[in-house]
Amino acid sequence: MLNVIATKEAPAAIGPYSQAIVANNMLFASGQIPIIPATGEIAQGDITVQAEQVMKNVGAILAAANTKFENVVKTTCFLADMADFAPFNAVYEKYFTGKPARSCVAVKQLPKNVLVEVEVIAVL
Repeated sequence: MLNVIATKEAPAAIGPYSQAIVANNMLFASGQIPIIPATGEIAQGDITVQAEQVMKNVGAILAAANTKFENVVKTTCFLADMADFAPFNAVYEKYFTGKPARSCVAVKQLPKNVLVEVEVIAVL
């Protein structure tokens, strides 16, 4: 059985998808971009500012599913520019202290022209 996770503490889906799905005690979260949930606006600033907002959004989804960053087993990170890799990592390592498996790639363009998107898989 699938359980849809939805919280107002993270941005609403901007397409035909869910913020996250729970299946078999695993959380599969959609990619989070630096949208400020209260306003729907993109967090303005460099990769550090945007990455911090992404982590807040990921944290809100994890909390809505009664799990936490330490239970994340896999992340996929998308950067608009690989030159942002080091400053992104500086933010990332503050949150993902359990060092989950990770893929990190640069992509041509992200939704709403943001600098970063992160998706996670976590155990409950």
